[in-house]
Amino acid sequence: MSNSSLPPIAGREAEILALVQQQQPVFLPTTNLKLEQLRSGFACALHMHQPTIPAGPDGQLISHLQWMLDHPGVGDNHNAEPFAHCYRRLADLLPQLIAEGSDPRIMLDYSGNLLWGFEQMGRHDILDALRFLARDTRMQQHVEWLGTFWSHAVAPSTPIPDLKLQIQAWQQHFAALFGDEALQRVQGFSPPEMALPNHPDTLFAFVQALRQCGYRWLLVQEHSVENPDGTPLSREQALVPNRLVARSSSGEVATITALVKTQGSDTKLVGQMQPCYEALGLNPVPLAGRSIPPLVVQIADGENGGVMMNEFPSAFLQAHRRLAGEGGAASSTVALNGSEYLDLLATAGITEADFPPIQAVQQHRLWQQVGEPAVGDGGSGGPGRAAVETAIAALSAADVSFSMAGASWTNNLSWVEGYGNVLEPMEQLSARFHRHFDPLVAADPAVTATAAYQQALLPLLLLETSCFRYWGQGTWTDYARELHRRGEAALANPQ
Repeated sequence: MSNSSLPPIAGREAEILALVQQQQPVFLPTTNLKLEQLRSGFACALHMHQPTIPAGPDGQLISHLQWMLDHPGVGDNHNAEPFAHCYRRLADLLPQLIAEGSDPRIMLDYSGNLLWGFEQMGRHDILDALRFLARDTRMQQHVEWLGTFWSHAVAPSTPIPDLKLQIQAWQQHFAALFGDEALQRVQGFSPPEMALPNHPDTLFAFVQALRQCGYRWLLVQEHSVENPDGTPLSREQALVPNRLVARSSSGEVATITALVKTQGSDTKLVGQMQPCYEALGLNPVPLAGRSIPPLVVQIADGENGGVMMNEFPSAFLQAHRRLAGEGGAASSTVALNGSEYLDLLATAGITEADFPPIQAVQQHRLWQQVGEPAVGDGGSGGPGRAAVETAIAALSAADVSFSMAGASWTNNLSWVEGYGNVLEPMEQLSARFHRHFDPLVAADPAVTATAAYQQALLPLLLLETSCFRYWGQGTWTDYARELHRRGEAALANPQ
């Protein structure tokens, strides 16, 4: 595979890190909202993804969207072009609402796989629409792009050294498509499958990598987190920002603001704009000695299912028209984006230090088992990896419901159990990749710009895609096996 056929996923690490660490308020220069005038708000995000699969005519890497178009008679593949329309339609819906006098908001989460697929397919209609949403100054008040893992990896079961690789690959690809200035406005992170690690060392590495890469906040699923005493978040607490505290087994601490996705995984919640109608019934809540507007946050697939394909556009228009009819920007209930909400809170002097501390689910039981206090903000040393692993083993043996495999949008699907034939090769390839390249990159960071590095990195990132474990054994695990083979070949014969 030539360098020109690779997506732009490496080679600018130092430059991009310097860029994204210069955090400035994203929405304050453009927002027309004032915190003291708001009673409540809602934030909707659309998640878009199609995996990259080795299924072209000669085994080429292609987008699953391309495969759907090439095989229209298989399953639901007749939806390929409706899906493609979903990927670009916000570029029509938002200007329509704005022209009518509405004040819409939307957050967008596109996987790197999907963006690369648009490029591979030559879908300039989609790419031009997304450039409009990412770059046009008229859209900056209304659209917030969220970062994610480039290849839709499941954070809890992704090898720790690859978490940052996935984050940086997406940032570099996004900047290549939409520009450095657009990337600087990306301050929120949307984890694929809403999967949050709860193993202390994985969560710490994840949060640390997010902060190092310039992210200000993280979207989390309500049931994936708990209070330091192990209790679930109250409804009121889930409607304000929280402070996710991650402490490693050695006692290191990293924190990040968490906005909580409430309810379950039903796309109808966004497809029928439930967050808007819930917010209309809410009143300000106390935080840090102030009264602030609560925020109802939801995310859904932007294209999957009849509700999102067919009902969402009219529901989106109707909800914003209703708000405009109640006063538009002067309405007491408004559409907000995540960073905009945090910017507005900051104008009142409310920052991350004021948010309630939370931790990943099940960690209270773990820290109790190892005899340590609940997670706080200190870093006074930890029990060590061996003690943590011993405690995990004891808790798992005593209670089958205890797990350190993380939590995601669904509790009835495991990303680990039964997938040793994907996870073990993935871990082996990751270990081999880092053994080979980490010393080279340490000696010369420019190595990441070489074809040899990028040709080995690509199959590693792709192998970590959640889809190869979502759809069960068979074709999808065969795809994973082939990607593992290609990764091993790239490391055996670097070009």
